[in-house]
Amino acid sequence: MSTDPRDSTRETKLSLPKTWRAESADTMGSMGMFLAGLVLVSRNRYLAWPVVLIALSSFMNQHPIRTKEGGSTPWTALMTATFALIVSHAAMFTFTDPMTGAIKFSSP
Repeated sequence: MSTDPRDSTRETKLSLPKTWRAESADTMGSMGMFLAGLVLVSRNRYLAWPVVLIALSSFMNQHPIRTKEGGSTPWTALMTATFALIVSHAAMFTFTDPMTGAIKFSSP
């Protein structure tokens, strides 16, 4: 038996770790997308921050081999959560009339 690493008799078949072979749903990503939609509908500023953390957790714990073609990616959940955070806080920066609550376009 030779010790040459280029010897064809020493070749082995590529095998992936068993944990990456299992088909599992991305629950954090799905939950993040659902809650981001809830934030967009309800405009709840306080719920937007945990949604961003859930989406960030989903992004950090992604497994590239587990993602299917055409499925939602952690990038999608992260972008949706960030957009929900921006939209929910955007109402704080509009100029409204304190009497009517309508948006003011000019000052009298």
